[in-house]
Amino acid sequence: MNVITVDDYKNTYWPKLDSAIDQLLTQSPGDYIPISYEQIYSCVYKCVCQQHSEQMYSDLMCKITAHLEKVSLELQATSPEHYIEKFNLALSQYMGALHSIVPLFIYMNKFYIETKLNRDLKDDLIQLFTEHVAEKHIYSLMPLLLEAQSTPFQITPSTMASIIKGLYTLRPGNCSLRSTPCHLIGGPCV
Repeated sequence: MNVITVDDYKNTYWPKLDSAIDQLLTQSPGDYIPISYEQIYSCVYKCVCQQHSEQMYSDLMCKITAHLEKVSLELQATSPEHYIEKFNLALSQYMGALHSIVPLFIYMNKFYIETKLNRDLKDDLIQLFTEHVAEKHIYSLMPLLLEAQSTPFQITPSTMASIIKGLYTLRPGNCSLRSTPCHLIGGPCV
């Protein structure tokens, strides 16, 4: 295997990964994105083998954080009548992207994140969504969900179920049978 310099990483390898991550984060749920998973996995593997794991992890976290901050701003600008649907789309889109991103970076997860940081990539990425989107919007979302719950078919049952399931995924430890949905991400009772 050829040596991958820092410049090679910055100019060749990371741009490929960056582009693929962009596509995965912005695809609609259920869409197929024509990227080469083999090529992306190979980039990750080579970078990990050449000791670029720390930089790659940092770049990945920065990339996804920037994306989530943009999502949060878009949600902030959304009108109340579209807020629940928009939040559901953002949550579904992100969770769908994780199903592709985590396996692509599995080698980095196994040989850097788990061994050196004693964490897990999926948990870190879920935490990013929790911090940058869910926690910032829970106080806007919850009153709308409670209102929608009291008005039949204001939103579809599948949308309500998707949001509640997604919030549970973000913080399962805070859920109990008698809790309101805000407990799911650590908010106070409404």
